[in-house]
Amino acid sequence: MENNCVPKDKKFVPVIESKLRKKIVEVPKEIYQASGINIFAKRIKSLMFSTDVALIKNSNADGVIAVYPFTPQLSITQAIIEVSPSPVFCGVGGGLTTGQRSIDIALHAELNGAFGVVLNAPTPNALIMEMKKRIDIPIVITVVSEKEDIAARIKAGVSIFNVSGGAKTASIVSKIRNEFPEMPIIATGGPTPESILETINAGANAITYTPPSSGELFSQIMENYRGGLK
Repeated sequence: MENNCVPKDKKFVPVIESKLRKKIVEVPKEIYQASGINIFAKRIKSLMFSTDVALIKNSNADGVIAVYPFTPQLSITQAIIEVSPSPVFCGVGGGLTTGQRSIDIALHAELNGAFGVVLNAPTPNALIMEMKKRIDIPIVITVVSEKEDIAARIKAGVSIFNVSGGAKTASIVSKIRNEFPEMPIIATGGPTPESILETINAGANAITYTPPSSGELFSQIMENYRGGLK
């Protein structure tokens, strides 16, 4: 008799889909090889880098990192948290927007359900120390250079590093991991499976993924529509 059992060394994952919810934005499968970061009893390996609520709502990412190139606004923070089916890490400034204003935005984000707040690379340690006194969720600091004083950031109250160093991301991650073996690290994975795996192997616990824009996804759908009319 033929044995159709699933081999014990492989995990069978049942898949449930529907006609209307079949098309979602999926993160690269290589990200699943990361260890993940356990935050408030939720294990997070993938974070979608987006503020597009339609993409956020229709993604399989474990979380959202909502950072954008404008002054943080409470209405944007609230809208993303309300829409997202997964934990949200909100940008609260630290560059142009700083001081008490950043602290107030961070506190508002926590009260609305954010899992963490993300500060920009120029954020002074004094601000991190003050923010740490006011909020009870992780403070994530963005790291863009190998010259960053990581020890000083940790002393100030940073809980997680978000490494975004372009082509140097993997080497920055490796440097932090070698000096601080147990420090949680999020990092950009780059555009290819190889670059994602390189970043994970360097020591990143979670990977940020930048999805295609709504316009790019819609263009594919429109091409299919046009093809059906030929």
